[in-house]
Amino acid sequence: MTTTAFDPTRVAHLGGRFAPVTEEVDAVDLDITGELPAELDGVYLRNGPNPRFSPIGSYLYPLDGDGMIHGVWLTEGRARYRNRFVRTPAMRAEERAGRALWGGLQSLIMPGPDEVGPELANTPKPLPDINVVRHAGRLLALAESDCPFRLGPGLDTLGKETFGGGLPAGITAHPKIDPATGEMTVFCYALEPPYLTWSVIGRDGAVSRGPTPVDGVDEPRMIHDMALTGRYLVLVLAPAFFDIAAAMSGGSFLAWRPDRGTRVALVPRDGGPVRWADDEAFWMWHTVNAYDDADGRVVLDYIQWPALSLGGPPVQERADGGAHSGLTRAVVDPAAGTVHRTRLDDARVEFPRIDDRLLARAHRRLAVAADSGRTAGLLPGEYDALRWYDVGGTGTTTEVWAAGDLSVGEPVFAPVPGSHRGDRGYWLTFATDRTDGTSRLPVLPADDPAQGPVATVHIPVRVPLGLHGTWLPTEE
Repeated sequence: MTTTAFDPTRVAHLGGRFAPVTEEVDAVDLDITGELPAELDGVYLRNGPNPRFSPIGSYLYPLDGDGMIHGVWLTEGRARYRNRFVRTPAMRAEERAGRALWGGLQSLIMPGPDEVGPELANTPKPLPDINVVRHAGRLLALAESDCPFRLGPGLDTLGKETFGGGLPAGITAHPKIDPATGEMTVFCYALEPPYLTWSVIGRDGAVSRGPTPVDGVDEPRMIHDMALTGRYLVLVLAPAFFDIAAAMSGGSFLAWRPDRGTRVALVPRDGGPVRWADDEAFWMWHTVNAYDDADGRVVLDYIQWPALSLGGPPVQERADGGAHSGLTRAVVDPAAGTVHRTRLDDARVEFPRIDDRLLARAHRRLAVAADSGRTAGLLPGEYDALRWYDVGGTGTTTEVWAAGDLSVGEPVFAPVPGSHRGDRGYWLTFATDRTDGTSRLPVLPADDPAQGPVATVHIPVRVPLGLHGTWLPTEE
């Protein structure tokens, strides 16, 4: 257990534009600058770390923190807002106590039966605070590697979701839904064998493939995201190993071992043998998308980092000479077991998204949150611009919207109903003004996003920066 004194006021991601909010708010007829497109009919949801009480023991962004869902409902040119905590049994116990009872992931603090009763005593706290998705009628708040929690249409928490008992260990926060089949493919990592498994949930919501071990994984590693092609589940295994012994003695529970390199697993969706490809060490938080090319290779676009860094100093102040993330393409040859990587852009970017209707198929357009280079002191996970890339053909073209005094989050695509092209729709993101702390929802046209928002929805409360969201059309 960590014995070092913990001072939450010294944690950058607990203050400023990342500071948690505790009030749950309902507001209708929000103020709108510009004209909100009437064809937008649905809800934009975003989940993110938001401690209900001041953390104890430790706090590690972006993995620690209670989940809070922020929703903006858009219809007929009008907007309303609601936010709700994801109320796990552990959070409810803390609300009864009026304080935090569980420590952060690195502290290993867990309350005993005298504080929370025998069912919750000495168990880890669920943290469904990273993503939110909808599949087969289920709205799910997702954790890093644990059971999701199911939400009602008004964002009330209904309970832990195990998919009818078929996935009792849970899933990670970035499942992929194949728009062609309706299947949701998921993976889960664990501290004990089997260290890495994958599963499939059918269009109807039933588990069609239970937890299946990924052969060749003999140590516990952290893997945040995945990609999907028509043939493969794509997993990037960076050398980020769990080290429980170090954590028990006050050290980090994750060890970066670059001499072990990074491995790419191509897991056939039909259940065939895993194909492996080895490469030099790099870290990846998020994939853009992947697809099978005409030569049987896998093309994977993703955001590459030189190493794993959790809760570190601003990128501009790092001692490694400013090494940062960048948009990268990897071509993986399953027959040769090779990876060929190409850096597509050197800008500091993260939170990549495409039109989700193209997932697992070839894409051209993608969007990211980006650093414009004009704002000093941005924290990891904080960006002041959005960038769009066209990665089709022989080159890469870029469009940029510099957000000025706004810090922006992950861009999410909302297609025009009935359209089938990635440029017919709008990009949505939460943004917070660095001068006064107010938050808003810019709505940018996909056919010319660099012009800036056609409408801006003003949110009645500040929305903390990070992490992931989704657009859910009413018609679905």
